[in-house]
Amino acid sequence: MSDPAAAGQVLLAGYPAGDPPASILESLAEDALAGVILFKRNLADGPAGAAEQIRALARAARRTPLVAVDQEGGRVQRLRAPVLELPPMRRLGVLDDVDLTRRAARVLGRQLGAIGFNVDFAPVLDVDTNPDNPVIGDRSFGADPELVARHGVAFARGLRDAGLLACGKHFPGHGDTVDDSHFALPALPHAMDRLEAVELVPFRAAAGEVGSVMTAHIVFRALDPDRPATLSRAVVTGLLREQLGYDGLVVSDDLEMKAIADHWSTGRAAVEAIRAGCDLLLICATVELLEEARAALAAEAARDGAFAARLDAAARRVGAVRDGLACAPADLDGMRRAFEDDEAEQVRIALS
Repeated sequence: MSDPAAAGQVLLAGYPAGDPPASILESLAEDALAGVILFKRNLADGPAGAAEQIRALARAARRTPLVAVDQEGGRVQRLRAPVLELPPMRRLGVLDDVDLTRRAARVLGRQLGAIGFNVDFAPVLDVDTNPDNPVIGDRSFGADPELVARHGVAFARGLRDAGLLACGKHFPGHGDTVDDSHFALPALPHAMDRLEAVELVPFRAAAGEVGSVMTAHIVFRALDPDRPATLSRAVVTGLLREQLGYDGLVVSDDLEMKAIADHWSTGRAAVEAIRAGCDLLLICATVELLEEARAALAAEAARDGAFAARLDAAARRVGAVRDGLACAPADLDGMRRAFEDDEAEQVRIALS
């Protein structure tokens, strides 16, 4: 795993608006990149433009790339109509119709799949316990951990019904912070009994249902007083893997967020996240930082045999997930059928 191309297999990239950069296409062709995440800036031309962009990515890739999007509902949805526009997840929690939540996610998943996406970074499994939280709020299904668990599992199952990889986030819980990890490094003082009673309830319930879990850039002092969850072996390996028994893909939140970038270089953060137990690392904006991360991972693997084995395990887990997914955008008629089928209309009516 000291080969920089192989080290890239644990990286997921974002890029600026416009056509995919040549370096992204080349990395996909060399199997030196796991895939991409597309944001609103990449999706200005709607579903048809997104599908054409994804076709270009898939044509370039040596094997199926991960093509991800943050499409939760409410204020976090990168695509709008004709794609199903979901309300904030709090609305689904208030309705408390688990079957409707699953159907809504299934419809959304079919539509995203028709465009060519195979990963949706949803559902949010954070419990909304702090009204002053600037980043979660109504993205959460609610303040009751059991309700969040029920609907988080249902949403994940709906995406899985449609053939998409779901991602429960943000482990072990971002719902009680007063800081936004995009801009600062939050810390929570909660003891383990509080975490077990509140934050961990949805993640424990969803451990066997979601194909991936995203870590939070938050210091949980009871678990690791020095490192945010993304970089903490005590959190990722000890708590998530060993205590909760989770054996799926572990995804870092964006390593360019200030909670990480203000304290660690991208290369060092990539190494520490893999060492902690993460498998797939997000670098969502700056293409040049991919090379920094790839080089740092390869160098550490060449220096440290134990790290090389951990990196190899992460790359294998990412590869197995990629091999189980499709990336096949439909033509315009196929997309139209996905946007306008009977279940989509029924869900729109139920949520109106």
